[in-house]
Amino acid sequence: MGVTPKIAPSMLSSDFANLASEAKRMLDFGADWLHMDIMDGHFVPNLTIGAPVIESLRKHTKAYLDCHLMVTNPIDYVEPLGKVGASGFTFHVEASKENWQELIQKIKSKGMKPGVALKPGTPIEEVYPLVDCENPVEMVLVMTVEPGFGGQKFMPEMMDKVRALRKKYASLDIEVDGGLGPSTIDMAASAGANCIVAGSSVFGAPEPAAVISHMRKSVLENEEKC
Repeated sequence: MGVTPKIAPSMLSSDFANLASEAKRMLDFGADWLHMDIMDGHFVPNLTIGAPVIESLRKHTKAYLDCHLMVTNPIDYVEPLGKVGASGFTFHVEASKENWQELIQKIKSKGMKPGVALKPGTPIEEVYPLVDCENPVEMVLVMTVEPGFGGQKFMPEMMDKVRALRKKYASLDIEVDGGLGPSTIDMAASAGANCIVAGSSVFGAPEPAAVISHMRKSVLENEEKC
């Protein structure tokens, strides 16, 4: 496959009153990235964090901050997030049909890695132009739950999207988010996902390090089979 596993605990499941220490704890447990869910209360009903929180956390960590923008106007967030040290900027294809080319360009110009996400009801074909273009996204995030809230049940039927992506793009970073844990990781990894977002399954585990290690092992084993 030619891709590496990236395990990204979802900080939405952390203790927000102790975000810096929670981030350090996850990194000490072996996390590769920290997944930051930015919701505007409009594109999705929930309201979470924004640039001020990313700025505060950046003062305490050099980790890759994998920002998932569940917002109606992602272009408005590029400059603020670039300024405060976000690493990845993943926007939703459903919110960027008119301006995704400009959006990708802006994200890269601010030193961030562009990614595109799609909801469960969105056909995978909608993201192909963003990967095939001259100035492409560098990651596709396949939502395996409806975006907006943590703790939802994994949707195995979304693995068809992951398989289609991996068949078409051998070296693309493919991320999955929603309901990932020890009981579902093998389905995602065997379909071709290499970037794994996990919230309650990591933060709620008696031994988070063991869960992170298990998920990484599953991605590596499936990569070897490809």
